[in-house]
Amino acid sequence: MGEFNEKKTTCGTVCLKYLLFTYNCCFWLAGLAVMAVGIWTLALKSDYISLLASGTYLATAYILVVAGAVVMVTGVLGCCATFKERRNLLRLYFILLLIIFLLEIIAGVLAYVYYQQLNTELKENLKDTMAKRYHQPGHEAVTSAVDQLQQEFHCCGSNNSRDWRDSEWIRSGEAGGRVVPDSCCKTVVAGCGQRDHASNIYKVEGGCITKLETFIQEHLRVIGAVGTGIACVQVRAHGVTGILSGTWGRAVVAGPTASTYAPLALHTGLWHDLHMLPIQEPQAGALLTLPWAWPRLSVPCCCCTQLLS
Repeated sequence: MGEFNEKKTTCGTVCLKYLLFTYNCCFWLAGLAVMAVGIWTLALKSDYISLLASGTYLATAYILVVAGAVVMVTGVLGCCATFKERRNLLRLYFILLLIIFLLEIIAGVLAYVYYQQLNTELKENLKDTMAKRYHQPGHEAVTSAVDQLQQEFHCCGSNNSRDWRDSEWIRSGEAGGRVVPDSCCKTVVAGCGQRDHASNIYKVEGGCITKLETFIQEHLRVIGAVGTGIACVQVRAHGVTGILSGTWGRAVVAGPTASTYAPLALHTGLWHDLHMLPIQEPQAGALLTLPWAWPRLSVPCCCCTQLLS
């Protein structure tokens, strides 16, 4: 019965090891996906950051990059901890999982809060930014972002094309007779912004505010979906890690017992051959804690009928 329980325990431990290894492979791929989303946000979707009043959107992207890197390192560490059966590595793996979970919570909270405040922020700041910073010295990033925004989303002005009448650039006379920037035109040519007729420029209900808000909200949903997927993998990994940590802990800390020695002694007939036999894979470390010295004693002292000092 004891042998059956030992085999059952060993089989269960091996299954958990391979299950955790599979999760770590998925975890590593998920970390790669998270980092890719963060880099994608910074490299390709950050053109409009200069139009936003707060740095929440940018902070969320950086958190994704950091979380993705930590996830990938954790995945590799988890694989090493699984097959080396090292409790210290498993503890470090568990701590990194908690750190990742905290990063996900922070990114999720920031994304949710920013999602709720985005419309108000754009309405309060986008018109003012476009009017006061477009084509002004030291604000080349804003000028480039506004031109790209109007061309990519086929819009003109924050709410409508009339918003450009309040632009410092238009009123300064440096616009060359333009009433809107050339980026408002359906076909961009030099000086095309001198006519604001609907046949010449984009006139979209809601203006660029609606377009930019939709764009950022969709991206925040992607961030949320990726974070949720990672969290689901983490929940599974946490459970398996806890079970394995407890299993290896009992095997190493408890050490070999009389019930472990007895069947081995009966099987070999020689106590001094005990050190040649593996006890059980999870209990390999227990061989280091045997209570008697090798190899001079053929049997442990506890087998003697009378103990001699």
